[in-house]
Amino acid sequence: MPEQIPLNDGAAIPQLGLGVWQVDQAITAQVVRWGIEAGYRLIDTAEGYQNEEGVGEAIRTAGVPRGELFITSKLRNGAHQPDAARKAFDETMKKLGIEQLDLFLIHWPVPSQDKYVEAWKTLVELKQAGRIRSIGVSNFNQDHLERIISETGVTPVVNQIELHPRFQQRGIREFHARHSIHTESWSPLGSGRLLSDPTITSIARKHGKSVAQTIIRWHLQQGLIVIPKSIHQDRIAANFDVFDFELDAQDLALIRGMDSAAGRVGSDPATASFSF
Repeated sequence: MPEQIPLNDGAAIPQLGLGVWQVDQAITAQVVRWGIEAGYRLIDTAEGYQNEEGVGEAIRTAGVPRGELFITSKLRNGAHQPDAARKAFDETMKKLGIEQLDLFLIHWPVPSQDKYVEAWKTLVELKQAGRIRSIGVSNFNQDHLERIISETGVTPVVNQIELHPRFQQRGIREFHARHSIHTESWSPLGSGRLLSDPTITSIARKHGKSVAQTIIRWHLQQGLIVIPKSIHQDRIAANFDVFDFELDAQDLALIRGMDSAAGRVGSDPATASFSF
């Protein structure tokens, strides 16, 4: 079973979770139920994914006590102003059908609109009001983190960023470690682009595991929180079956050598300005 990672506010988060980015609302409840059946307790959604209602349905129907689940959602980019952020959060809670959210993140900083500090202050208020257990951010660069910390005195518990063997983000991870911010990996399989990689395929064969399992194991051994996504029941279960083997020093060295500044597959937080 996944470790419980202690956060800087006294809470704890399961290290391995299920992501639902790009999962159609019509099948989200079933996908999440499969995840819970397989053993996942961390479920990661967002307002921008438009499937929070499906996650809420799964919470109600999965047969697992609410207290055993750790639910994450994220504030949409178009709702950084305080009133809009509060309204968006209320809508999230209505869709999820829960009384308290375990973790709420600012999805992107969108520096061009320069409202992410306002958004962070609103998340701090919602946490102080008891509506959220923990607050964090997603896709924040070091300068964005430094600014919200200096202007509020509140440090995020996590920063969820694109991270996979071809884009390992060691610089920002070092900053996170110095400030007790945990790194959470989105697109941990490189949006599927790593599934045919020859280096990882060789390592996977050596351990009798799939490429996806090998990559997820790498994330876990790096101390990262990781949220792989699948809509297939067998793959959801397989992605959770990663606790019976360990990558050795040679494996880790080979994967370390795959890192590239050009490995990013998603948007650059410094310039991303899309709204949803």
